[in-house]
Amino acid sequence: MYNSFNKAMKKRFGCKIYKLSLSGGMTCPTRDGTLGTRGCIFCSAEGSGDFAAKPCNSITEQIEHAKQLVKNKAKDAKYIAYFQDYTNTYAPTDRLRELFTAAIEPDDIVALSIGTRPDCLPDDVIKLLSELNKQKPVFVELGLQTIHESTAEYIRRGYKLEVFDDAYKRLKAAGIEVIVHIILGLPGETEDMIFDTVRYLADIKIDGIKLQLLHVLEGTDLADDYRKGMFDVYNIDTYIYILKECLRLLPPETVIHRLTGDGAKAKLIAPLWSADKKNVLNTINREFKKDNVKQGGNYNK
Repeated sequence: MYNSFNKAMKKRFGCKIYKLSLSGGMTCPTRDGTLGTRGCIFCSAEGSGDFAAKPCNSITEQIEHAKQLVKNKAKDAKYIAYFQDYTNTYAPTDRLRELFTAAIEPDDIVALSIGTRPDCLPDDVIKLLSELNKQKPVFVELGLQTIHESTAEYIRRGYKLEVFDDAYKRLKAAGIEVIVHIILGLPGETEDMIFDTVRYLADIKIDGIKLQLLHVLEGTDLADDYRKGMFDVYNIDTYIYILKECLRLLPPETVIHRLTGDGAKAKLIAPLWSADKKNVLNTINREFKKDNVKQGGNYNK
């Protein structure tokens, strides 16, 4: 049906692959005063790292702790070291080298994945990532969310689309695989605006994508706007329809790393149906199968 992360990783590495969420203890230019202090409007205090390890521990300790969390289902599996929270290239290059080298050292770590912003990728950092990529595959995950400047301003993204374009071109020139995050259901965006973003990414041939359902989390400015009635969230039927259209627009070779995302249950305000992730994914896949959804092609509407 679609080129899922699990399927692509098993084909590539020959076994089941789990991501180990790690923390480099960094912050973000939208939080440290460079671009602002309140972060992106949807981002929790943990900087999208509610499930990441605590940065007070060494990378080796974080890896071992993360493995323990999946040990009952990760028999004969291998892992991707995933720096998830905040902006994971927002530090001096020597510090990044230390963190990332430690993360890829274990034999059962097959790749390194780094969540960051396109405005935090100077040339010396990309050079480092290129060097590491010669040891083990490096994936850079860029939080684009949307191509539309009006939405970008509302969510306080803090950079223009051309900044993303420049970072993407430099990463690809260095041989780095790029995964792009977008959010479906951002306030003020129509379905056509979402599809414009997906078409844009399809045209530049990104390696992978994370399709993220908009979550409203306690403690965010987005939650304040939601309580004021400034926008609605999707029901599951609308969300599945949008996912189908997104997959139809994406080339078959694009790896689908995510179809919904996680919102920490203790903080989730809406949509509450998204809290049961297993049921949501089962429903999505059942509907995809029923409608014969094919990535990069048509389906029975």
